[in-house]
Amino acid sequence: MNQSQYTYAMHKLSVQQLRAAFPALRETGDHKPYIYFDGPGGTQMAQQAIDSMMAYITGGMANLHGAFPTSIGTDNLLLEGRKAVADLLHCAPEEVAFGQNMTTLAFSIARSLGSFITADDEVVVTEMDHRANVDPWVTLAKDKAAKVKFIELNPDTYTLDLEKLDELITEKTKLVAVGMSSNVTGTVTDVARVIARAKEVNAIVIIDAVHAVPHLPIDFQELGCDVLLCSAYKFFGPHIGMAVIAASLFEKLQVYKLAPAPQQIPDKLETGTQNHEAIASLIGAITFIEQLGEGATRRERLQSGMQRIEEHEQELTARLDSFLRQLPELKLYRAPKGIYKTPTFAFTLPGIKAREVTSWFAEHYNMCIADGHFYASTMADKLGVNPMGGWVRIGLAPYNTMEEVELFEQGLREFIKTH
Repeated sequence: MNQSQYTYAMHKLSVQQLRAAFPALRETGDHKPYIYFDGPGGTQMAQQAIDSMMAYITGGMANLHGAFPTSIGTDNLLLEGRKAVADLLHCAPEEVAFGQNMTTLAFSIARSLGSFITADDEVVVTEMDHRANVDPWVTLAKDKAAKVKFIELNPDTYTLDLEKLDELITEKTKLVAVGMSSNVTGTVTDVARVIARAKEVNAIVIIDAVHAVPHLPIDFQELGCDVLLCSAYKFFGPHIGMAVIAASLFEKLQVYKLAPAPQQIPDKLETGTQNHEAIASLIGAITFIEQLGEGATRRERLQSGMQRIEEHEQELTARLDSFLRQLPELKLYRAPKGIYKTPTFAFTLPGIKAREVTSWFAEHYNMCIADGHFYASTMADKLGVNPMGGWVRIGLAPYNTMEEVELFEQGLREFIKTH
């Protein structure tokens, strides 16, 4: 596929053109294409991400800091990867560190923050978050005998109760970790409010943006947090994690590393040899988003591309939201209208295990729909869904169509009628 075939110069997202860029969506002789409603667990990879990975692999791979061309090319690859992420998230390239995944990066950062926390301090996490944005910080607190506090989930609105922030975040608070958007309910949290309160007491703020980056334009500088974590496989790329760490904090981190390894940021957090082919693929995925948009700079094109993705997804979301809210047979775990949400829906059917639902859809409709607690285990416990095998979760991506949503509606009506 040539460069021009990747470009979508349009005011509204052309879903059929976009779908053509995803090989996994094409029909083969073996089977009809799957309908992927498992976006929150990971999207399909765009052709440009695949091509970028293969170009690096077939063009000659090498490790860093050599005098020969392929090594110099790998050095440049990492620099370009940081610049691409910086334009996507609006941060400085030297604030971008790569790692195996978000969870591994979070634990590494938590260990590096050990000198910042004492037994008299407090760490604040939430009842809504994926445990990847809870356990690294809880573990840090336990290691230092610090106190852990939870921002509570409102079980009626599926939002965080932010009315008690002044009581939860105090002069003793040294770290606050909060997710930008729930990977189960889709609730988009007012993280700006949390960050503002945390900064009043000079606390470090960690933002989990894994579920938000695929759906929302992100501005790290505007947010004013200290650390933002995300993963490329959630937005059309490879399995690789990224940590954006404000340089003012990053410089102070006492990272556990090999003695000869670089001392400067961001290299000091990137222990061992990085997944260079995945970084190449990440650049391709970001370029894919960029070419969905318009603008004079890459940052502007990425913002425009994300806005088009959001507009398309919200159109499908409105249809699906209306349908699910009208079904008395199921319980929908979704915030009320007026509260911003990503296109992610979780529900249960009384007396029916979640896996029974998803298996039926896979067999009868070729649909990929997920079930479980999705590592939001505190929320799952509080809402009592674990005895049913957790939630059934349907999550949209920009390659989903209105026809697929309508087919899901047909399938769910059929399942309810026959069960």
